[in-house]
Amino acid sequence: MVRKTREKFKIYKNVFDEFTLNTLFKLSSQEHFDELIGPVMIGKESNVFLASTKDEEKVIVKIYRLHSCNFNQMYSYIRTDPRFENLKNQRRLVIFKWVQREYRNLLSAREKISVPKPIAFSNNVLVMESIGEDIPAPQLKNEFPKDSEKFLKQIVDAVGNMIEVGLVHADLSEYNILNHREKPYFIDFSQATSIKDQNAMEYLVRDLKNIKRFFRKYDVELDDKTIEQLKKKLLN
Repeated sequence: MVRKTREKFKIYKNVFDEFTLNTLFKLSSQEHFDELIGPVMIGKESNVFLASTKDEEKVIVKIYRLHSCNFNQMYSYIRTDPRFENLKNQRRLVIFKWVQREYRNLLSAREKISVPKPIAFSNNVLVMESIGEDIPAPQLKNEFPKDSEKFLKQIVDAVGNMIEVGLVHADLSEYNILNHREKPYFIDFSQATSIKDQNAMEYLVRDLKNIKRFFRKYDVELDDKTIEQLKKKLLN
């Protein structure tokens, strides 16, 4: 059985290094997922795969690159997060903490907003719920909501709710919001940081500018009063 499980990952030997293959095997052996189905997104820092479980459900397996990701940039974001004080600037350590932070952020965020349920993590791999049915839900950039004003309000409310649980997303845009059945689901929480981070206000303002820019293209306005209210909420 163990040999059979290992065989499933041999086809990825030219895609992932041996360490990552062993981590995938470990998580699969723990039955967090069974097989990788195919890539959902190939990014600069990570590869995101749709995977199946033994119960024929779908999950997302996010695999951070060990050798080609910009771990110095990761470190610049995580080192100001008070939850990760005294973290040394070492490639693997930073990447592993980056994955751990995304897992922790998802756990916190799901108390108040719609995010994928985090399932497990190990080293440079994170397993989480897949939002959608047979295929993952589309990004906001690919499926604009029918009721855009309502959708924007839901995003604004979610940003406020994140602040309530002590988080700023810090990478919010039309790429990191899914439109699932006309409801926003938020993803990519590895950059999300504590509201006590010295850069939290800068990140919040950037998030809101990104959302304002995107919706303005469709003649839907995020007003300055709302932005100021969220900034005030962060300060309080």
